[in-house]
Amino acid sequence: MAHDVRIVYCTQCNWLLRATWVAQELLTTFQAELQGGTVSLAPATGGVFEVHADGVRLWSRKDDGGFPDIVDLKRRVRDVIAPDRSLGHADRAAAREAGA
Repeated sequence: MAHDVRIVYCTQCNWLLRATWVAQELLTTFQAELQGGTVSLAPATGGVFEVHADGVRLWSRKDDGGFPDIVDLKRRVRDVIAPDRSLGHADRAAAREAGA
């Protein structure tokens, strides 16, 4: 199944570099899962920064407060596009945080 990730970013705030970095991180981590799908950048205005996977909004700067931690964002993307996949160190770090 081809998956689609969409990153919506504010051009007024000059968040293109942040959006491309997030896209690069997701493309690197989810190479197999995103093959045949898309990772797209969608310019917007009004301070928006959102990440969607397969139509599900996973992060909103407005609603979630600020920008996502990349490890947390990768877990959220994984939960939508590859829920059975292990993220190795990212999953271990989350388990440590939950137990702390």
